[in-house]
Amino acid sequence: MSSIPIQHVFVLMLENRAFDHMLGFSGVTGTDAATGHPTSINGLTGKETNSWNGETGKVSEPADNVMTVDPGHEFPDVLCQLGGADAIYTPGASYPAIDNSGFMASYAKTCAKAGLQRDPAEILKCFSPSQLPVLNALASEFAICDNWYASMPGPTWPNRMFAHGASSSGLDHSPTIAEIAVWELTGFAFPNGDIFDRIAAHGLTRRLYAGDLFPMMAALKGIHLDDVRPFEHFASDLQTSFDYNYVFIEPSYNVTQDYRGSTSQHPLDDVRSGENLIKIVYEAIRNSSVWPNSVLIVTWDEHGGFFDHVSPPPAVAPGDTTPGAGHNTYGFTFERYGPRVPAVVVSPLIAKNTIDHRLYDHASIPATIERLFGLAPLTDRDRAANDVLSLLSLAAPRDTPASLRSPAAALLSPAAAPASLAARPNDSVNDGNLPIVILAAMHQDMELSAPGQRENIIARVAGLKTRGDAANYLNQVAAKHSTRPARAGA
Repeated sequence: MSSIPIQHVFVLMLENRAFDHMLGFSGVTGTDAATGHPTSINGLTGKETNSWNGETGKVSEPADNVMTVDPGHEFPDVLCQLGGADAIYTPGASYPAIDNSGFMASYAKTCAKAGLQRDPAEILKCFSPSQLPVLNALASEFAICDNWYASMPGPTWPNRMFAHGASSSGLDHSPTIAEIAVWELTGFAFPNGDIFDRIAAHGLTRRLYAGDLFPMMAALKGIHLDDVRPFEHFASDLQTSFDYNYVFIEPSYNVTQDYRGSTSQHPLDDVRSGENLIKIVYEAIRNSSVWPNSVLIVTWDEHGGFFDHVSPPPAVAPGDTTPGAGHNTYGFTFERYGPRVPAVVVSPLIAKNTIDHRLYDHASIPATIERLFGLAPLTDRDRAANDVLSLLSLAAPRDTPASLRSPAAALLSPAAAPASLAARPNDSVNDGNLPIVILAAMHQDMELSAPGQRENIIARVAGLKTRGDAANYLNQVAAKHSTRPARAGA
């Protein structure tokens, strides 16, 4: 058990943004967390380039608040981005040489697949500090981690799983509807359990908040309806007796509307809605009684296909699965991190203007909780991971801003559109995060339905073919929510 007086760990994980894309031009300077010497972030010089088809692009600012095309970020996409258009990964082998040369090539391929003509250099656009006032304020006021990586070079779900289990149980791709139906029949779980299991087994408490009815964390085994609380209650809950040791927060996604109108900062969504969510989370904790004993980690699940100039280093494999087994489509060994993502660590026990160059990935989240509360590690990955506890170096809480400047108003309302109005209704249901959201809905459907309906629900989900089918199913489960009796304290 750590002697640091932190009783509450909050984590907010957003979607699909690279470090350089969000903070590369921030110009943050401060004090090195490890040495105490003056330092600056490992950001952009403005000279970084990428080439494709005889065209050379250069990093630039500002970035677009909303992308027209969702950049590719599946395993083959990231392989191209990191190793170039001709990079090949041999299953079970080491990751090929990385030179970060293929970001334009990958984006051009994604645009062509979508039938759109876009400038491939769009993928090199980065935000100016004035575009992201909330993120830049936290990065300057508290600690910015410029060596925090996605846990594997691939998409959202396996990366998010590392935050919960220091592993993806071998998953190296976005799952399909067929796969999640099989998972429900045969079981999908972390071989060594997840951080929520550890917390419960040791008498600690946790609370989960979500901006949607069907957050991705609800797809995990053991997460039930009553475990997830609507985010709208977050600020008011903090004004009551709040005794939760670990709080994980998911934004809204609105996946059937291509994320538009959500707070996730997904590339197809207006980044400013997510900025406002970060502001709300910070101010709610800062202006509560738990603030002196709290730490907030804000990070992004993976880079979303956006350019970052730093090559991901080797990683420690979790050691709980073997390449090619189970859910391991590409034979990935998990011995290489994915690209850098933004990360800020916030607490009144952190010195102002701290810059942390130490190595982190999403397994640093369970590692932090484990070492703070005296829990055993889940896998070899979190056993080897750095935690953020050394950043909490002050003997007493310092004064910090009670509020942050508001971002510019988003063009799109954060109110989610009805799922029945699915964008691209005839496209395949196997689209990015949608199957995971359906898995979360399926778990809730089983809880909301009469006993004996499990097999029927699995068969219904297995039969979903299109995004329109998925939207109708999500609406039907949402309707069951609306007739569910309110529970005490809800």
